[in-house]
Amino acid sequence: MSYLAKIRTVNPLIHNITNLVVANFSANGLLAIGASPFMASALEEVADVARISGAVVLNMGTLDKDTVDAMIIAGRSANEHGVPVVFDPVGAGATPYRTETARRIASAVKLTAIRGNVAEIANVIGEPWEIKGVDAGAGSGDVPALAKRAAKKLETVVVITGKEDVISDGVRTTIGTNGHPILTRVTGTGCLLSAVVGAFLAVGKDDPVEAATEAVAYYGIAAEKAHELTADQGPGSFQIEFLNQLALVTPETVAKQARITR
Repeated sequence: MSYLAKIRTVNPLIHNITNLVVANFSANGLLAIGASPFMASALEEVADVARISGAVVLNMGTLDKDTVDAMIIAGRSANEHGVPVVFDPVGAGATPYRTETARRIASAVKLTAIRGNVAEIANVIGEPWEIKGVDAGAGSGDVPALAKRAAKKLETVVVITGKEDVISDGVRTTIGTNGHPILTRVTGTGCLLSAVVGAFLAVGKDDPVEAATEAVAYYGIAAEKAHELTADQGPGSFQIEFLNQLALVTPETVAKQARITR
């Protein structure tokens, strides 16, 4: 059974501590794929929510001290109870505070996966790569090699998304090429992908590389189909249709249309 089919059978609870820009989109996206979102960031309850969840997703898009503390508390609770943790270091490298915070979370919590663009991942491990706000800026380099270095340094699965999606645990590396550039014109598509990776890890934590690889392929296929249906309408229509396609794409379609190199 594919990981997508398992999600739709198990309906895993996904605990999100995310940013105010994308909370609604992330919750609706998780519902569309067949998971159950739980958006909780209060210091008083995050440890309890993490403990009962299928996965915990930590997204530092909008930062403040309490949110950072909540992420570390939730992450450590997840670690104690064998719950996968996905970290999205939004904007790491954009400001010293963001970079320091990303590194602090990555060192305080045992991550199952970290998902970001190439600049974010590079800056988390102290390698230079230009970043513009929360978007990867100009830069060149061997992205699969960077993913491998980051995976070894952080001892986690690294998911670098962009024109090509690279997933590595430092030993095994996969590259996916599904998707469409219009994803970059809708706020929160990267953040939602991190949540989707969390849902796939909730049912595939025994092989996080394969679970994350299927997650990004499925996500990219949904984007391709949504663009086909809304190509003459713009990003607003695409966003709605994308949620539809996350619900409509089948495991069989993923198996046939995934473009993955191992």
